[in-house]
Amino acid sequence: MTMHDKIDQNIALVVDDDPASLTMVSTALEESGMTVIVARDGRTAIDLANRVRPDVILLDALMPNMDGFETCRRLKAPPFSIPTPVVFMTGLSDANDVVRGLNAGGVDYITKPIVIDEMIARIGVHIVNSNLIQSARNALDQSGRSLLAFDRDGNLRWGSDKALEEIQNDNDTLSGIKGWVIANWSKPISQIDPFETEQLQFQMLGRSTSDEVLVKYKTNRTESNQDLLARELSLTAREAEVLYWLTMGKTNRDISVILSLSPRTVNKHLEQIFQKMGVGQGVGRNSKRQRHIVGHQRLGYRQ
Repeated sequence: MTMHDKIDQNIALVVDDDPASLTMVSTALEESGMTVIVARDGRTAIDLANRVRPDVILLDALMPNMDGFETCRRLKAPPFSIPTPVVFMTGLSDANDVVRGLNAGGVDYITKPIVIDEMIARIGVHIVNSNLIQSARNALDQSGRSLLAFDRDGNLRWGSDKALEEIQNDNDTLSGIKGWVIANWSKPISQIDPFETEQLQFQMLGRSTSDEVLVKYKTNRTESNQDLLARELSLTAREAEVLYWLTMGKTNRDISVILSLSPRTVNKHLEQIFQKMGVGQGVGRNSKRQRHIVGHQRLGYRQ
């Protein structure tokens, strides 16, 4: 695979207040096969990054008003928390400036005047790495293992998409987690109690090699299984009770005993339930096939 193959069809956001530099970099990236969008200042860059979600951001470090370092910090911090790799472009070459860019959330540093072939090669590497990381985070979501990562100061560093959707606009929860992380950073994981809100519970899993603490969460649901079924499927309270026990593998006769109903009444409820679920008629015998259908329509309630 060539470097051209690695970046072809990807989107680059180029941010620079110098028109000549902006034109040169944009032209080189377009010739390599990328789609390029441009911004002349940090605020415009943040707006574009949120709307377009580019595959890579090339960011000038020295700009008026909001410089590149501050722009990067805002992109990487809540509520944006954009995972796109940021590559700084600057005439600065002092080691402190390089560290400053990396601490702001950048992944690399290209010194001006820019060598085009070197820039293309670095971008290709960062896009491939970013795609691999995003695939891993998507896999976490699909497996039900949504994770968040925080640094020792309680700042959110990254998270799987599902986890970020859950909390990134909840400033109260983020503030609470920040204090919890700071207070417990030096404690053994086994001695750290979960952090809980009314809706969510967060638990520390351990630390990564990047000196980040990994946190998983689960929903604190007080709603009963039957109430959940009733709400999601528009069932009556009694229909929800019958359906719950059906999904637990109980027969019509078992359900009639548990709920003190006649088998005939249980059958009537099942007919109504399956009509509402769009499964069909003829459910009175409570066959294995019917239980199989219901089992595949469970709503994730507690066992």
